[in-house]
Amino acid sequence: MAGESPRARSAATTVEVAGRQVRLSSPDRICFPGRGYTKRDVFDYYLAVGDGIMRALRDRPTTLQRFPDGVDGEMFFQKRVPARGTPSWIRTATIAFPSGRTADELCPADLAHVAWAAQMSTVVFHPWPVRGADVDRPDELRIDLDPQPGTDFADAVEAAGEVRALLDELGAIGYPKTSGGRGVHVYLRIQPRWSFTEVRRAVIALAREVQRRRPDLVTTSWWKEERGAKVFIDYNQMARDRTIACAYSLRANARATVSTPVTWAELTEVEPDDFDLRTVPPRLARLGDPHAGIDGTPWDITTVLEWAQRDERDGAGGDLPYPPDHPKMPGEPRRVQPSRARPADTP
Repeated sequence: MAGESPRARSAATTVEVAGRQVRLSSPDRICFPGRGYTKRDVFDYYLAVGDGIMRALRDRPTTLQRFPDGVDGEMFFQKRVPARGTPSWIRTATIAFPSGRTADELCPADLAHVAWAAQMSTVVFHPWPVRGADVDRPDELRIDLDPQPGTDFADAVEAAGEVRALLDELGAIGYPKTSGGRGVHVYLRIQPRWSFTEVRRAVIALAREVQRRRPDLVTTSWWKEERGAKVFIDYNQMARDRTIACAYSLRANARATVSTPVTWAELTEVEPDDFDLRTVPPRLARLGDPHAGIDGTPWDITTVLEWAQRDERDGAGGDLPYPPDHPKMPGEPRRVQPSRARPADTP
């Protein structure tokens, strides 16, 4: 192709991964210009963190965030596995969007699926919190601690400590990880008994309890104008078709950071930039995966759902706004920005 560098035209190769032959084309194409990391570097990274990323992705419908021209180029989210040119061994799962439309998404059964996605210039993996065997009942509860302007990673870490204290009281085990940016994620394995709507309400109830304990630090306000300099617990990350970059996924930034599992003890000592494409593989090999126990005894969220019912009954809060791409949900308040609300818009 005219204008393409000789490095981008480097010869394709074939790599055996999990007993499959995976083709890697243009291995020397630059993916992270700021660091000079190539498509081969990304491919090799995902092979090196195979145990960890498969713990995060196995049997989960997964949206692929692809960058054919590197992270400084055009990006798109691949929600449907291409009908043509896809190896016969690639597994998919049919998921339903809030609109009612469906898609057959990649559902990784082994590391070859991850390698194939990396060959397709996938940088970030966004799995659903469900397994392919039951795509309507989450088995993973995700708490996303998102620092707002005026706050930073240290504030998210402090908020995560409040989350941990609450989970300890409930007898639940949370597994923290860096987001790869300024935020912190806490994951819990739960029993796959409840719908997306119910699990989302459980997250709202948890978030409200943390906010009651630390109103100076945490907010559940959906509208940015109401959040202030606090850490927002983004409860809508548990809404259908909302996904988070998984553990061991690269992030599409100049530093090639990684969303990295850490222990609770480490969380107060690390910085997001400690974890990147080069540092995470040897860390995983040396220390193992802090999320290794996440698939243990799943948590029963019944108590937290009772909190949600209590809050609504006592006037402490019902449902909260959904993302704008969702249809209007039963019991949801009006989606009107407070500063633009008219008297008729007030519930």
